[in-house]
Amino acid sequence: QVSLVESGGGLVQAGDSLRLSCAASGRDFSSYAMTWFRQVPGKDREFVATSTSSGGSEYIGDPVKGRFTISRDNAGNTVFLQMNSLKPEDTAVYYCAAGSFYNRMWGYLGNYNYWGQGTQVTVSS
Repeated sequence: QVSLVESGGGLVQAGDSLRLSCAASGRDFSSYAMTWFRQVPGKDREFVATSTSSGGSEYIGDPVKGRFTISRDNAGNTVFLQMNSLKPEDTAVYYCAAGSFYNRMWGYLGNYNYWGQGTQVTVSS
């Protein structure tokens, strides 16, 4: 069993930066792919970024490529999302998720067994 708690969201202006954190409790954190998704009301949950198990690779979604980076601290059981050059369209609830799978479908929600409660990010223009 893994519990995930996101933090770091808030209200910022366009062009600002934020760093989200997702703290995990439970065993074998390094064995999980850790992924950030985001969701706005009325829309599907959208893939943002993945750090593969043990932090071997990172994959960034096209809408945020070049602005967001993902990293993880396996010793501290935490994954981070550094968001730079924020835009109003980045406004969403951001969720972290943990999954153990081999199909490399990073954006497939069904691959993730554990989810955090989400943290709101609001970017004003």
